[in-house]
Amino acid sequence: MLAKLSGRPRLRRCALAGAVGLTLLGAGLPTVTADKDKPDLSRFYDQKVTWSKCAGLEAPKDLQCGKVTVPLDYSAPASGTLELALARYRATGRPRGSVLLNFGGPGGAGVSELAAGGDEFMGLTKGYDVVSFDPRGVGRSSPVSCGDGADQALAATDDGSEVSDDPRSVLTQLRKAAAACAEHSGPVLPHIGTVNAARDLDVMRQVLGDKKLNYLGFSYGTRLGAVYAAQFPKRVGRLVLDGVDTLTEPMPEQALVGAEGQQKALDDFVDWCADDIACPFGQDTRSAREQVVRLIDSLDEDPVPTDWGGTFSGQDLVGALSQALYSRELWPSLERAVAQLVEDGDTRGVLSFSGGGYALPRRAAGDDGHDDSEGQLADQEDVPLDNLPAALMAINCADDPDRPTADEITRNLGRLRAEYEQVSPVFGRYRLTEVLMCYGRPKGTDYIRTHVRDVDGPKMLLVGTRGDPATPYRWTVETAKRLGDAAVVLDNKGDGHTGYGSSTCVQRKVDAFLLYGSLPPSGSSCGPEDDDR
Repeated sequence: MLAKLSGRPRLRRCALAGAVGLTLLGAGLPTVTADKDKPDLSRFYDQKVTWSKCAGLEAPKDLQCGKVTVPLDYSAPASGTLELALARYRATGRPRGSVLLNFGGPGGAGVSELAAGGDEFMGLTKGYDVVSFDPRGVGRSSPVSCGDGADQALAATDDGSEVSDDPRSVLTQLRKAAAACAEHSGPVLPHIGTVNAARDLDVMRQVLGDKKLNYLGFSYGTRLGAVYAAQFPKRVGRLVLDGVDTLTEPMPEQALVGAEGQQKALDDFVDWCADDIACPFGQDTRSAREQVVRLIDSLDEDPVPTDWGGTFSGQDLVGALSQALYSRELWPSLERAVAQLVEDGDTRGVLSFSGGGYALPRRAAGDDGHDDSEGQLADQEDVPLDNLPAALMAINCADDPDRPTADEITRNLGRLRAEYEQVSPVFGRYRLTEVLMCYGRPKGTDYIRTHVRDVDGPKMLLVGTRGDPATPYRWTVETAKRLGDAAVVLDNKGDGHTGYGSSTCVQRKVDAFLLYGSLPPSGSSCGPEDDDR
């Protein structure tokens, strides 16, 4: 699913689509000592991390990097291993262990995210080492790639029209793209996914010296945290899930809900914009919403050129809007960017969103200004450029057991398109393509839908934001019910994806729980932040 942070907003991606399946390789607690039925994992749990400066990325001097080794296949640990990249800020106060962060995705690289945006978590260093990591298949942890397959998949589903006009041709291209992903990703691909990532979390917990896992997960990171709690309920410490993902809905339903949430966020943006004399859509909100649709349609019919070659279409604009709506802090920039596009045909502002300007940080190879002769991590140039979308697809499909046939997809596509366009005239067609993304890939696990429920562990805090365009508030409520009595809900009555980085109230309550164990009453709320424009 697709996510964001405070001060300077970024994206903690919450899954849009997925790739490659995962056979569930044991669902209970991993054994640390061997017996006749279970593999010996003791060498992984008994290892130590060597910390040093971070190489290959622009990082603050006080950020340290390391790595931890985990089995490629937990059912056959002798068959191979993976090295997972870690980064940490040391505790400044009296240390009481570590708190692990996952910034979302799936496919978000925690090391670079912590390097770029660690300032907002400095309050937690009063009691913890603040640690993040690149999950298996992501960033510097055996990154997956699709090579040209990613381009094939994107071309096949680019604007949604070919999906409806010639779905079987698109499915053929997607099957070829899936084969390209398998070819370029290496041995990690069949063992990617949240079930194994949660087992990796438990190895990290032990290696960091913690008896229980203290954890803060955003967006997709809430799925990972919930799966960990189901697998290891007795090893849960203080666990926070912010921007709560669904644990049950199939991808067509997830994409439908996503389109509806994005449409609501866009309507809120247009209402906000219309109060400003500089709004490119005018001051009448109803007319302004209609103008957005007309602008998209006109750009699809007649795309405008960009400074970098190629053209900018209406669906490109939809992609830019979907990024910018993740944070209310981006609205003034979005208003100016759209005004430049409407008035001058200038695409530079909107391209800063659609090009991932507010996504996970990326740097050009060799442009980090650091001496790379020592340190724990591989250079950024070793991470494939398509790793984020490739990992997003791989992990989502590994977590999804549904694989409709070509006949079923073709038969249902017309109905689905009508439903999508009804809930969102802007994002419906754009999100429809997600229905197809797992086609041609192995079936994923049903563990999450079936077993992540009624957790018999300590209280955990779930934060839901009312105006969240990616993880709607109702998912927080539904997931809380699934998790049972352990779940405590904090209702954030604000806008944007996740609450910790945009609401001082949410951040204060989350920090109080993580640092001192002080939980707000379930159902308590944080009010919307003042509009500071």
